[in-house]
Amino acid sequence: MAILYLEEDSCRTDLLPFTATRSVLDIRIGILTLREKWERILGPGNFQLVGTAPSGETAIPANTLPTENYTIETLSTRIQYPWHIFQHNHQALTQDFALLTKGRQSQPIPDTVKTIHSDAIFIEEGARLQHCLLNASTGPIYIGRNAEIMEGSFIRGPFAACEGAVVKMGATIYGATTLGPSSVAGGEIKNTVFFGYSNKGHDGYLGDSVIGEWCNLGAGTSASNLKNNAGEVKVWHPATGTTISAGLKCGLLMADYSRCAINTSFNTGTVVGVCCNIYGQLPPPKYVRDFSWGPDQRYEWDKALRDIDSWKKLKNQSLTDTEMLSLSHIFGHETK
Repeated sequence: MAILYLEEDSCRTDLLPFTATRSVLDIRIGILTLREKWERILGPGNFQLVGTAPSGETAIPANTLPTENYTIETLSTRIQYPWHIFQHNHQALTQDFALLTKGRQSQPIPDTVKTIHSDAIFIEEGARLQHCLLNASTGPIYIGRNAEIMEGSFIRGPFAACEGAVVKMGATIYGATTLGPSSVAGGEIKNTVFFGYSNKGHDGYLGDSVIGEWCNLGAGTSASNLKNNAGEVKVWHPATGTTISAGLKCGLLMADYSRCAINTSFNTGTVVGVCCNIYGQLPPPKYVRDFSWGPDQRYEWDKALRDIDSWKKLKNQSLTDTEMLSLSHIFGHETK
């Protein structure tokens, strides 16, 4: 099999702030990241990420949504801007569910769990769930290894709780929603992707949103996803310093390592950069720069690293040298 080249120079800046800390291939949409999808479809050694295509070779953009049994001509879905992550999440969840469960047998659904269309529900080994409602009539539901769905939760597919994710008691979750590994979800959530290791553990509404890794939304936090006049939502595009239409619905786009205080209210289509600590009496601006502290200050470098490491320790991890190097580059860029 010939190597498939995936080039990201043409698409990386359009996906800021999420690609400030990761490759395009490490964006999660559906159940898997783009990289994990290609690994399952082609095998780990049969594709290569490049900046631009080697001379004489053909490459496809790294932001292409893979499909099983594809041809180059049929790869038509692109994740060009961050809001495309939630806009295409229904499609990606459905495809990943089929890819992950093909030829496999789900763990038994506990007797106390109420289900609709149970044939579209798949439970991995070690998952814990009881006294909840899973409705897969609008899309499949995937409960990953060691995930927990607490009692009183209402979940409508398509939905995925990846490995170690937790849905809190009484949560109300609509599709198409993805909880990345070790994420925590509570309150009301709709059509939202959590990349992983992030928390929205309490009441408050979040819809049509993307939350990066190692984020925390304080209790009562809500984000508007629809303007009061039902008009077009304009979203800040960091690469060009302009706003771009995201359609009629867009909530919160929060990059890695950012947090907000209790009862924070985000305006429609707010973009939060990397490693921000958000608090204050007024709603944050629609674009919060990397390493922002409160309404108008800047995160001190040593404190930022200390706080990130403290949050990671809550999930038995620690800040790595690779992460510190990436964060140092972002911090230095913001000071210029």
